[in-house]
Amino acid sequence: MRFALPSRVLHWLMAPMVIGQLLIGVVMITSLTYYPLLLAIHRPLGALILAFAVVRLANRFTHRLPPFLATMGPVERRVATWSEYLLYALLLAQPLIGWAMLSAARFPVVLVGPVHLPGIAPHNVDVYAALRQAHNVGAFLLFLTFTAHVCAVLFHTLGLRDRLLDRMALWPTKPVASQQDEIKA
Repeated sequence: MRFALPSRVLHWLMAPMVIGQLLIGVVMITSLTYYPLLLAIHRPLGALILAFAVVRLANRFTHRLPPFLATMGPVERRVATWSEYLLYALLLAQPLIGWAMLSAARFPVVLVGPVHLPGIAPHNVDVYAALRQAHNVGAFLLFLTFTAHVCAVLFHTLGLRDRLLDRMALWPTKPVASQQDEIKA
């Protein structure tokens, strides 16, 4: 059984945004030459990720999840569930922390041209410093959680060959043996 189409579309739209944002974040802090350009991309991309995360969370509450695969034991199911919760939390919190951090420093969050996001935190150097640290920790946690997610998918796809990836695929897939049996019955 597959995830609902809106879930799959949102998943595959967000994946390159998150990968890009993580890469931009790393290069941005290591390259003074490209810092202004990357920052100009990082801020609106963060806002876009936040908007998509909100839509994705609403979608998650309105669409039924497919059952876990039989190849997943109880512990793996709990880990998968909690890692999903952590990913959602980080995808929502990380852009909000970044936005609040910039607000505390009185830096504008420019979306496009003259369109700016309003400040959401009081101007305060100490608040800025704390939020900057939180943003760095959040980025690291997001990277670790995202990497664990990809590794789990690779393990199931290449190791167990249980067709886990088919559940989130946008492309046509062949039914697995149990689905073929259900179709014949």
